[in-house]
Amino acid sequence: MNIDFLAHPAEEVAPKLLGSVLTCNTPEGTVSIAITETEAYSGEADPASHAYRGRTARNATMFGPAGHLYVYRSHGLHWCANVVTGTDGIASGVLIRAGRVIEGEDLARQRRGERVESARLARGPGNLGQALGITAEHNGADLLTGTSVMLSEGQPVPAALIRMGPRVGVSKAHDWQHRFYLADDPTVSAYRLSPRAKPSAGA
Repeated sequence: MNIDFLAHPAEEVAPKLLGSVLTCNTPEGTVSIAITETEAYSGEADPASHAYRGRTARNATMFGPAGHLYVYRSHGLHWCANVVTGTDGIASGVLIRAGRVIEGEDLARQRRGERVESARLARGPGNLGQALGITAEHNGADLLTGTSVMLSEGQPVPAALIRMGPRVGVSKAHDWQHRFYLADDPTVSAYRLSPRAKPSAGA
């Protein structure tokens, strides 16, 4: 994985990240997941993006450079992991929505719960962050040259297995076709339309 791979708009990078491996090293141990579901967010051009209203202290990482991790807390409970993409200075990121644990399953299960099925350990962005051990301390981590959280190439995914659809649970620009996932994969999260969603214009 290199910077050239990520230095493109989020909607172009998001499907290409399927099959890539996201690894988090913590004092407890290492957990790696193969990415099975992503969502693209296009910064200030995207009403559903955290960067829609411009740069703030919270979303500064989204503005680049590419190849870093943007971490935010969802509903005050879960830490979510995003890969920063695009051009430095222009906000763009890919939310990692789901993955298959390929290393450190015992540790992931300790974090998620002993009775959680393997396919559900990193199913959904909050569960994925918990399984990996992602926290606010990882915000801004260099995914390409760092040692705490790393993004690397995995097994290539055939184009025939990639599906595209509307984003999950967002109320604005929810119908943009910026969600990408592996067909019939049990680790992919279920589609859920936000009750506050309204039809929108856009990509």
